[in-house]
Formats: sequence, structure tokens, C-alpha cells
Amino acid sequence: MKIKKIISLLCVAALSVGMLAGCEKGGAGSDGGNGGNGNSGGGGTTTAQEKPMRIEVFDVAANYQGVQSGWFAKVVKDRFNLELSILAPQVSGDQLYQTRTADGNLGDLVLLDAGQFQDCVKAGLLKDVAADIYSYENLKTYKQQIDTLNAGLPDNDGKLYGIPTEMVNTSPTSYTQDVIYSSPMLRWDLYKEIGSPDIQDLDGLLDALEEMMKVNPTNDAGEKTYGMSLWPDWDNNDNMIGIANAVQLTTWYGEKIKQSVILKPDGSFIPLTDKNGSYYKMMKFLFDAYQRGLVDPDSATQKWDDACTKMKDGRVFLMWYSWQVGFWNNAERLKNGSAFIFIPVKDQTYYQDADSFFGSGRVFAVGAGVDDTKYKKIMEFLDWYASPEGVMYQHNGLEGFNYEVRDGRYYKINDDALMTNMDVPEEFGGGKYADGNNQINQWIVSANSTNPLTGERYASTQWATYKEATEGQMKEEWRQRFDAQEPSDYMKKNNVLLISPNVSVALPTDNNDISDIRNRCKGVVKEFSWKMIYAKDEAEFNSLWDEMTKMVNDMGFESLMEYDIETYTIELKAKQAVK
Repeated sequence: MKIKKIISLLCVAALSVGMLAGCEKGGAGSDGGNGGNGNSGGGGTTTAQEKPMRIEVFDVAANYQGVQSGWFAKVVKDRFNLELSILAPQVSGDQLYQTRTADGNLGDLVLLDAGQFQDCVKAGLLKDVAADIYSYENLKTYKQQIDTLNAGLPDNDGKLYGIPTEMVNTSPTSYTQDVIYSSPMLRWDLYKEIGSPDIQDLDGLLDALEEMMKVNPTNDAGEKTYGMSLWPDWDNNDNMIGIANAVQLTTWYGEKIKQSVILKPDGSFIPLTDKNGSYYKMMKFLFDAYQRGLVDPDSATQKWDDACTKMKDGRVFLMWYSWQVGFWNNAERLKNGSAFIFIPVKDQTYYQDADSFFGSGRVFAVGAGVDDTKYKKIMEFLDWYASPEGVMYQHNGLEGFNYEVRDGRYYKINDDALMTNMDVPEEFGGGKYADGNNQINQWIVSANSTNPLTGERYASTQWATYKEATEGQMKEEWRQRFDAQEPSDYMKKNNVLLISPNVSVALPTDNNDISDIRNRCKGVVKEFSWKMIYAKDEAEFNSLWDEMTKMVNDMGFESLMEYDIETYTIELKAKQAVK
């Protein structure tokens, strides 16, 4: 989501609390800020009299469509005299991609999923940047990863079309974060209030959520609380078939959905529609949750922004994306015990991709039709985007507003700027903080990379000063309760963490027949999945599942499965080769 990928503003930062996206996909994110010191990596100061150059950014990760405004717009204008006009298929619909590619002009700067990237290279929609990309020092830092990505393109002859996203400067098999991308996270104060129960399985998790709602039926503003709040915006994205929230939950049982099939821990594949698989299991979990009154009834129709507002307002008691906690957790709540943190469910084993050394799967590229002047500006922008200064803007906040430097150490300030949409001083561009955040919503460099200028990770929740500031009774209680320093330590210690190596492999893209089958099956699975959550009883739930399965089988689901198994076996073998 979009694991998405993706991915969101807070995705990676919250990963360290214990992100975005990011997502899947950005899905999703950063610490909720975009500022920093360091090498600029290109660009320079412009004068107010110069008219800014507008570039169109086609962006599969964006949750916003329109011209970037606010403080990040000021950063980009001051350095490059650029104006970013975001085109977001997550907002306007998938047809935007079809329309723009048919017109032969996807955009000036583009952010694509891996399959789209290959298709756009074949269609001649992207510009070869091999001649000068490594004259930019910050991009040159990631030469190995950039070369590997492009070498995997079919029939490539040394041309370079894309730059991976979310690269980490560790290794393809490392996992160095404190919190994995998806795991059950509960509010510690409410968990304690209901007796800090051992949670054996999903039914026990629902029991805990039900008790939390009883002891805390409304938030401080008197608004109704829920065990969980879902959203449909990301459904069927990021190489998934199904509703995004349920797809992500399948990783709690060591399985990973790969389009129409589920990859099991032993390396075998089963159909998405198999009742013994994790998609059925998690759909049943969401149905059971709704039967108990634990699911926000707006879930099927609300937007991602609406769900995030409920997280910020303390109306949600279960979070499962690591970035979600960034909408609630801050230094004060981590100290007073009202923050979210991983709570083990005893029958679960967690699937987690390794550090994204080769990238997350999405790709930045330049549109083939840009003129020389615009091309130079875009490359300068991308180089800065990969520079320490640019990465700091993406992940850590405005210096003097989100953080400050004292005696060579970095300290977070106003760490609730995003969740409260704080007013931004005019010197930084004015407006509201969240409204002016970086709407590209995807990074070249992950927040979990080490900043060469500081020796610490970009993620401010990993700064020594932040860890010192948030040490308190809650963390000590959690450590005593679960006998581990951090959530990922608990998982490793108890042998319930399955790390999948990060690889860069070019997979085949759908032919027309497979694409047609896939799109029709996606629509059916999404429609029936939401119906199943809201089913009146278990009999209707199972009837809907059976009807969905019959419909996709009649559409050619078996052919789709065969294609997907052949495709993802290529990736599986590449992962097995680096273990």
C-alpha cells in the first residue's frame, strides 16, 4: 500500500517508533516534515521577479492533485524556481494513466510502479538520462542501484531511464528498523486499562479492541471511537488484487499477496481465493470486527484523508501500518503512555521485506518530451531530492520549525505539526503545515538511510536526542512485559519474523489478454470484499465469497494464476539466491 506502497508522509518515520509510505505503496512517508541542512545538490536561490517554471508530475503515490502549495512549494521555488503540478491517479482514477499514455505525454517528471515503468520505456515515453546522470554527485551515490534497476529492463543496451525509490544504504538482506511495516499496534494506556491481556489470536485481538471501546467509547471531543477505520482509495494498487487494508494484514501470517496468488512461507503459491489462505482469513477478521461494532461504518466510502483525521483525533484503537502511528504518537504521548506500540498476537508470524537497498519497486523518471531547459531543471531537482539537504526536507522538517541544531546535535520540535496541521510562519511560506507538505509523497532515499553529515539515520525518531526525550515509563513497561528492547527485537528473539531479501528484478508485464482478465477480476474481488465485511451474518459472508470465486473463475482466473506464478517465481528465485 501502495504499500502504497505506499506510501504517506509519515510512513518511514513511524517505522522507527516503538512509519509512512509511502504507501505499497505510499505508502507509505517521513517524520512529518521537510527541511534540512547539507549539500544542496543543484539549484540555487532565485529572485521574486522570475516567473517559475511549472513541471507536471505524474505521481502514482500522491494523495493530492493540483499545484503544490505552502512551505514545500516555497522550498522548491526558492531553490529551483520550479512549480510542481501534481497529477494523481489515486485521486482522479486509473484512467488518467491510460489517457496520458495514449496521448504520448505522461508528464515531465513521472513516478511509476515497476510494471508501468517497463511499459513506458517500451512505448518511448521516458527519456534516457545515461549521458549525464552521473555528473550529478548525489545521484551518483546510488549508481549501483540505478544501474541494477535499468540493467533489468528487457533488451536494454546501457540506457538509463529510471531512478529507484526508497533506497537504503545498508544491504539487500539487512533489516535495521525498530518496527516492521505492518503489525498490530494498540494504545498502551488502554491496553493496560483492560489488564494487559495475552492475545492468542485474531479473536483475542477483537476481544481486546471491544474492551478498549467499552472503557473509552468517545474521544476527548465526544466523538465515537472505533476499533479500526479502513479506506478504499488504495484498493487494487501496488501489484495487489483485493482491498488494500486486508491485503496488508495477510503479512501477519507470513504470507504475501502477489496479484492473484498468495506466496506462502515455504515458497509455494496458492490462489487468492483459497479459503485456507490469509486473504480469506483477514476478510473474516474484518467481517467479525464489523459484527462486533468495531469497524468504522464509513470505511467503504471515506477517503484516506478522512481516516487519517480519525487517527489524529484519537478515534481509532488498532493501527497496522507503521506510518499510521505518526498521526498520533509524539514525544509527550510516548512519555505519558498513551502512544501506540506493537502488541504481540501469539499465533502470528510476520512477513517483512528487507531494507530496500535496491528500492521499493516504484521508479522516478523523466518524460521523453521535455525540452533541454526543463530537463536540466528536473535533473537538478532530482539530484537535490537525493542530497542530504533534500532528504532532510523530505523526512525531518523545517530547521527552526520541526527541528533545531544545538551543539551539533539535532532535536525535534513541534513534532505534532502534521497531526495538528499547525500554522507555518510566513518566513517558511505560511499556511498550514499539513496542507503545504511535500505532495510528491515518495522519496529517492529512505528515512532509514544514514545521513553522511550527521552519522545518524534521517528518521528523527532514531536520533539519539529523540530517544532520550521519549524514554519513560511506557517503554520500560513494554520492555518488561515483552522482554525485548524494540518490537523487531521481540520478533527476532521469538522467531516470528520472516525477512524477504530485497532484489531488483524486471518482471514481465501483462499482455492484453492477461490485462483484461486481471482488470475484470480486480473489480469483482474489490466489490465483493467490501460486501463481505458488511455481510449480515456468516452465511451471507461465505455465500459472497463463493459467488466471488465462481465469478473470477469464469473470467479466466486460472490462466491469471498460472501467469502470476510464472512471473513471481522469477522474483522468488532471485530472493532465494541472495539468502
